[in-house]
Order: sequence, then structure tokens, then C-alpha cells
Amino acid sequence: MSRLFTQPVSEATGHAAQLFTAIKGAIGKVPNAYVAVGTNSPVALEAALNLDGALRKSSLSAQEIEVVKLAVSQDARCDYCLAAHTLMGGKAGLSADAIQGVRHGRATGDARIDALASFVHAVARTSGDVPAEVVLAVKQAGYSDAQITDALLAVASITFTNLFNRVNVTALDFPPAP
Repeated sequence: MSRLFTQPVSEATGHAAQLFTAIKGAIGKVPNAYVAVGTNSPVALEAALNLDGALRKSSLSAQEIEVVKLAVSQDARCDYCLAAHTLMGGKAGLSADAIQGVRHGRATGDARIDALASFVHAVARTSGDVPAEVVLAVKQAGYSDAQITDALLAVASITFTNLFNRVNVTALDFPPAP
């Protein structure tokens, strides 16, 4: 049960209603997380959607974006985001084994994906300066400075939804992540 007020999509008005209509038109439904965020702050929902729109234009592939979101969500222990991004990761071409590897820091069979996941886990788990060897390793795997910057943007994006869903305890409307 949600901890924050959540209004049914059918009762939304104003900017929230416009955002929900656009989301439903784009993906066929309005996920519970978007409903809860938009009910409470249409501005926050719009910002989150715009951030994800920017990521789709970034130097990272859809698969790489999902790697970032899975790694951060695992470290945050956000069940909602793990469920959503396990589904999205599969749609982006990650195998079930690769998804588990990314989440748990195990080899996926793709050294480049492994390096990105290791980098993101290090960023999510540390405070202060990220160790130089962590940055060097992701660069040696072939990631450019632009891609590293875009990966950090993806970290910021998923951190907001992780935080929101952990505070709200948003009900799953995706299959639970294994």
C-alpha cells in the first residue's frame, strides 16, 4: 500500500492528467510509480520524463541505460525499479543471465557491459571521490568521457525513482524481479 497520496489516473486533472494521457499513449498504461509521482508533483514527473527523454538521445544505447538502472536499483534495493528495469532490460536485449550478472556484479559474457556495471556499482556505493582505478577501468573498456557523463545522468535519473519508490513503497505492476 502506498504511503503517499495517490489519486486514480481517471481522477487526475490539469498538468498531471496531460502527462498521464501522454504516458498512456506512448506505452499503453501509466505505471504505478508515474501515477504516484504525478499525483503529488506533476513537475517532478515531467522532470523525470524529460530526463529519460534526454537519456534516449545520449551517447548510451538503450541496453547500456538499462545496465545503469539495474545496477543502481540493485544497490538501492528498490523492488519496484528492479521489476521495471528487469522487464525493460530484457526488451533492450539483455538476457536473464546478463541482467542477474549486472545486478550482482558477476560476469555477463560482455566485458564492456561488465565494466559499465562495475563502474556504476562503484559510483552508487561510494562517497567522496570515485577511485581513479574505477574510472580508468571503464575508460579502458572503451567508454568515452561523454558516455561516462551520460552514465552519471542515468544514475541521477534512476536515483530519483529509487528514492521515491522506496519512500512510497509503490505497489508492483510489473512482474517481480527474480
